[in-house]
Amino acid sequence: MKLARNILIALIAGVMVGLVLNLFAPGVFSKADLFLFKPLGTIFLNLMKMLVVPVVFISIVLGTVGIGDPKKLGRIGAKTISYFLITTAVAIFIALAFALVVKPGAGGGFETEGISYEANEAPPVSDTLLGIIPTNPVTAMAEGNMLQIIFFAALVGFGLAMLGKKTDRLVVLFEQANGLVMYLITFIMKFAPYGAFGLIASAVGSQGFDALRAMGLYMGVVLGALAIHSVIVYGGSVALLGKRNPVWFFKNFFPAQVVAFSTASSAAALPISLKTAQERLKVPESISSFTQSLGATINMDGTAIMQGAAVVFIAQAFGVDLTMGQLVTVVLTAVLASIGTAAVPGAGLIMLAMVLTSVGLPVEGIALVLGVDRLLDMVRTAVNITGDAACAVVVAQSEGTLGDPAMEGVPAEAKTI
Repeated sequence: MKLARNILIALIAGVMVGLVLNLFAPGVFSKADLFLFKPLGTIFLNLMKMLVVPVVFISIVLGTVGIGDPKKLGRIGAKTISYFLITTAVAIFIALAFALVVKPGAGGGFETEGISYEANEAPPVSDTLLGIIPTNPVTAMAEGNMLQIIFFAALVGFGLAMLGKKTDRLVVLFEQANGLVMYLITFIMKFAPYGAFGLIASAVGSQGFDALRAMGLYMGVVLGALAIHSVIVYGGSVALLGKRNPVWFFKNFFPAQVVAFSTASSAAALPISLKTAQERLKVPESISSFTQSLGATINMDGTAIMQGAAVVFIAQAFGVDLTMGQLVTVVLTAVLASIGTAAVPGAGLIMLAMVLTSVGLPVEGIALVLGVDRLLDMVRTAVNITGDAACAVVVAQSEGTLGDPAMEGVPAEAKTI
């Protein structure tokens, strides 16, 4: 928790420095952002992203070897994907209901004349599914194509499991490599407070207080929906299905949440997320590696909440009344879009363009939410990885392999409920 405390202190300091410079010394901020804030944040992000491909590949291989039985692997995969799809649909329902009640875009007097936003084309879901099988695994690793890496790693792990004793030495090599990358994660995390300071100072300083105040109601809807989803859906599933105290879950997973918040990238936070789930939540490495790595690619509940709230907000700002059919379309499209959302900052906006198009709303409306999206992106990324960890706990409990939280010095209040 010492690391989490230091990162929190750095985040608070970054918010204060960013706001003060934005309000009283914008010229100083631009230079500080160019030579201090962005370099600090970029260095930390690059250090974390550097480990993503080896961590995912090694973890999935070992996870598949650990599961061994193809039937068990299929069962765990079915449970994981079902959990992700159901929670994503629930997340969008929460966001739509909250936004329709609060009406963040109604009566706000938003200027919609002349606004523009050039949306990158979202890849079709069919292309995402068909592209899971890599034609060249090395190219997939070089490009960071996570779905292809996961597929190839699972195939390698399956082969190692089937060959048994013939590949014992190769399995030991993967285990040694896993120990190495876990050490590197621990080492790199020593720089996390500095990276967090630079990232948040740059984000807050570039947005300014006026942008936050003008979009306050929309931000409130998104943050409220994220909080409700985290506490009720994730906390509830951990309690009812995972048979664990939600307070214990959130407390022990907090360090990973802080890193996800500061980086705004599920992929960058994946190494520390895996390490935290395995060491503090007692999720077996075989299940954690498979579930959380897959979740970082296809489970984007926080992004789905943003898309639901943003669609209603933009529709209200443009004076469009959404029909029940359109709302259903938003749910279906956003669930499918979340599967193809890249685990990098800002990717949700590309998918938002796809959702807006599906219900006939102007893509230019994204310009209305663009100003505060970076800050909201940080929060929803923390929610995304929390969902991955909650799924890992639930799946491990269903398989009877979740470790006892009362063991290895875990606080007494963390005992099973």
